[in-house]
Amino acid sequence: MEEFIKNLEWRYAVKKFDEKRMLPDSDIAVLKKSFNLTATSFGLQPIRLVVVSDKELQQKLLPLSYGQKQVAQASHVLVLCIEKEITPDYISAYFKTIKQVRGTSDEILEPYKEQMLATFAGWDQKQVEEWARNQAYLALGNLLTICAFRKIDSCPMEGFMPSGYDELLGLDKRGLSSVLVLPVGYRAEDDMFSGFKKVRRSMDKTIIHIPDPS
Repeated sequence: MEEFIKNLEWRYAVKKFDEKRMLPDSDIAVLKKSFNLTATSFGLQPIRLVVVSDKELQQKLLPLSYGQKQVAQASHVLVLCIEKEITPDYISAYFKTIKQVRGTSDEILEPYKEQMLATFAGWDQKQVEEWARNQAYLALGNLLTICAFRKIDSCPMEGFMPSGYDELLGLDKRGLSSVLVLPVGYRAEDDMFSGFKKVRRSMDKTIIHIPDPS
């Protein structure tokens, strides 16, 4: 546990990546698996992960990222996306998968399925997208933790142009919308931010105990 905490302290938002170093396929495989294992509301996984490793494409993402050079320097750029719609067919497919994996009977699944269908039928597209976006943040947190554990450098980004990403990566044609960007790779030796002390509020300012042990 002490080592795990040290890894979290080691992590920071990289400002400059080493462009010559590429992550091995084994690390990318771990990140993809970790993304897929992220907990999501209802278990519906309304999120998708786009893995970009084409350097020419990464250069094209640069102006769509407000000039943040990390997207061009990084070994890979992970783009977290959400499903724009959660249709009855999407929900039915989820329950079909539960039945295949667990062998759960329709008698048990149907009431839960009907309740879920009713819930999403009462939401408009904005509500669905806001809900799905929250799930993407869960996945981002999971990825950042795994990156720290594997000593993979990263830089989470909200500052980019989603519509530009969607068009360039063809996400709109897949019914997806980009919401977060995570360049990953190895920090450059001359990234001065790597030596900065981590700035956080003291734990007595962020942790509340009920009842108060004092």
